[in-house]
Amino acid sequence: MRRDSSKPRKDWQRIVEEQGLVFGAPAAGLNGQQRPYWDESVHYVLEMDEVLSVEADVELLHSMCLEAVDNVVLTERYKDFGIAEWIWPAIAESWRRQDPHVYGRFDLRYDGSGPAKMLEYNADTPTSLLEASVVQWYWKTEVFPDDDQWNSIHEKLVDRWREIGAKLPSKDLHFTWSTADPSGEDHVTVAYLQETAAEAGMNTIGLAIEDIGWDPVLKRFVDLEEAPMNTVVKLYPWEWVVDEEFGRYAVDTLPSTMWVEPLWKMLLSNKALLAVLWEMYPGHPNLLPAYLDEPGMLTEYVRKPRLGREGANIQIVAPGYETQTGGVYGEEGFVYQLFDPLPEFDGYRPALGAWVVGDASAGLGIRETTGLVTDDGAAFVPHRIPES
Repeated sequence: MRRDSSKPRKDWQRIVEEQGLVFGAPAAGLNGQQRPYWDESVHYVLEMDEVLSVEADVELLHSMCLEAVDNVVLTERYKDFGIAEWIWPAIAESWRRQDPHVYGRFDLRYDGSGPAKMLEYNADTPTSLLEASVVQWYWKTEVFPDDDQWNSIHEKLVDRWREIGAKLPSKDLHFTWSTADPSGEDHVTVAYLQETAAEAGMNTIGLAIEDIGWDPVLKRFVDLEEAPMNTVVKLYPWEWVVDEEFGRYAVDTLPSTMWVEPLWKMLLSNKALLAVLWEMYPGHPNLLPAYLDEPGMLTEYVRKPRLGREGANIQIVAPGYETQTGGVYGEEGFVYQLFDPLPEFDGYRPALGAWVVGDASAGLGIRETTGLVTDDGAAFVPHRIPES
């Protein structure tokens, strides 16, 4: 694994915008400089044997995470996840029904010299999807046409919609995003997911989650045309949904109204999962030691809020690395994970975002920062696998 440079394509900004990448505030570069969010002046080169190794790690981690969900449901360990008691039975039912899931993204530490280490699993509302699936693929095709890329995300998404179609209440799917996201990233991600479902033969309707209505007589969700919403694809975290006025309706109407991602993914998108995995698989080469609410045996650690996002409210305790980020999270409690800093390449630190579609590994997106925390100042950079 190495970091390489290449000349950006002429008029690259127009190209990526036409491919849908119409968001992305400038990212943070070295020495206080700004850089584009999509930065194709650099890229990472991974050998095929490295990709195959990480791909196997990802599929193993995903299966371990599903085992962890099963364990939490069986032992009713929801309190460790800070989940309100009224939701517990519905999570268990969602899991036992095998309510269908579509996709997720592991964030990994990897430097090419050993097994990938799981940092967290964004299994409920993962973003940076369009960049990983579409934009970097066209970059590779144009700039390095003879090389390969770890990227079958689009094809697998289309196949996944076809696969789960029979498990959904109908072929009419409503794709929702929140207008509260000022960047537009959520809307772009949902619009891309909607395209993949349409390609799979689904009837798709897009609307803001704030525009979802509730019919109190028929006790069902309706869209702006008063049509029933039987399957809702959301990019809105379950922990926010259940705190909303419509949250109880969303839980109580399962499974006649199906939500994607499903309710049981509340357990995968919560960082308490990291501690549960370490308890179940102590010493596993793809895990970092992690503990609930206290550092345990750790003298160097990263303190993460159970439900934090975009690198907010992260505290790093390690000699010479002390870091504290701001934010609004932490009331729900913290998880303490061994501090294993991201590797450094030319002053930047890449976090590997490894995509899972269904239960299969599907591709890779890389975001890099100048600091130790991958936050909303990270840039997305493409990758390639050189022709052997």
